[in-house]
Amino acid sequence: MSTTIDKLEPKIVWEIFHEITKHPRPSKKEEKIVKYIKDFANNLSLPIKKDKLGNLVITKAATKGFEDKPTFCIQAHVDMVTEKNRDVEFDFDNDAIQTYIDNGWVKAKGTTLGADNGLGLAMGMAVLASNDLEHPRFELLCTLDEETGLTGAAELGTDLLKSEILINLDTEDFGHFTIGCAGGLNTLGTLDLVLEDTPKQYRSYELSLKGLLGGHSGIEIDDERGNAAKILVRFVLQLKERFNIRLHSFESGDKHNAIPREAYITFSLPKDQILKLEAMVSSYQSILKNEWSFKEPNIELTLQNVEFLEKMMSVGTQDDLLNVINALPHGAQRYTPELPSLVQTSTNLASVKTNKNKIEIITSQRSIVESEKFWIAGIVNSVFELGGFNISRTSGYPAWEPKKNSELVDKAVRIYKETFNDEPVIELIHAGLECGLIGEKYPRMEMLSFGPTLKDVHTPSEKIEIDSVDKCWLLLKNIIKEL
Repeated sequence: MSTTIDKLEPKIVWEIFHEITKHPRPSKKEEKIVKYIKDFANNLSLPIKKDKLGNLVITKAATKGFEDKPTFCIQAHVDMVTEKNRDVEFDFDNDAIQTYIDNGWVKAKGTTLGADNGLGLAMGMAVLASNDLEHPRFELLCTLDEETGLTGAAELGTDLLKSEILINLDTEDFGHFTIGCAGGLNTLGTLDLVLEDTPKQYRSYELSLKGLLGGHSGIEIDDERGNAAKILVRFVLQLKERFNIRLHSFESGDKHNAIPREAYITFSLPKDQILKLEAMVSSYQSILKNEWSFKEPNIELTLQNVEFLEKMMSVGTQDDLLNVINALPHGAQRYTPELPSLVQTSTNLASVKTNKNKIEIITSQRSIVESEKFWIAGIVNSVFELGGFNISRTSGYPAWEPKKNSELVDKAVRIYKETFNDEPVIELIHAGLECGLIGEKYPRMEMLSFGPTLKDVHTPSEKIEIDSVDKCWLLLKNIIKEL
């Protein structure tokens, strides 16, 4: 008999996470999950505060004997990345995530799971609901719209929190304590879509590239995973040398912080070139299987007929688009000299969208060094400019710089050793966390981030290790007792 996730241990955490998965929570559409959190707090008769954006703080009084200890905060964001496989029917605005258990991991059926950051949120809410946990005065901070640019933390009210200590539960390797992270921004390029009539003797096709791993652009950016847009454009440029192909659309990726797993083009060409085209597609599929056999074994290139498409891109539009995608940098650009395994600066070619009147390309840049964040954004800017794109840039978010001689970190390390008879890893990470923005608003606050083990976040392959949740909950409780 299969087990549902609300039967797993620790039961209080999994029951709450199970409820969270039932409440839709796309970025900027968090009303349903916010209502669930408010109802949860009201049922416990706990006070709720919110700022003008809608970030929530729920407060729980100290247990007896802990009234004179410093107030502490657990922080998690309420939204999730909404990615699904193209062949999956799913409405992220209304449907509950379909979870299942597979060999020690919890997964979702064809969509992102939302363990990022739903598990952290569940643990924070479990502290609110626990009757057997001794603790100082406690604040749970629930931020909005983290995944599209850390908006909630950026707009956080400066009079919302009383805490001197903050624990962020939004990292993905249990046994790792994060004490700093990269800052980031997005650079967007848009190109006017100039169209022409498609010749009647042409035939229309869709060429798709699927089966890639994708991944989080802050965590897996140095893993040499394939970028679907970059791989597909390479082939399209080869096709353009041999055939009279004309594009109608180019689609790849969706979220600024995810490496694109799939890419699709629609195009037309003279019908007398079709047989040669099919042979070339087959040949390129063999090349891809050979080149990506280790890292992307499921890579798949597929050609199929579509209805005749009456409008095609002008030659100038097509050339500008393909050349820019081909030239845009992607991946790790520099590693930290003192920690050679840590990416210092990176850029992600995140998505390409063909809309009614324009083509939009979204890229994201990250760096632990603030000046290098703008250096790599400048390179992306130059490529867009050479291709005739209009350029815009988000304000971004700052790096979280580690605090020297942190009493909180020292205490957490000691407790981890005592609990698990092992040494934790102390690290900076390349992914963005809200701690840097929260620290700007509350500069005296000591901060630490940790969490259970998650894999392949921001993709439909997202999963969470069940055993790590039990360990993480035990660690969190032991740290709270000593705060």
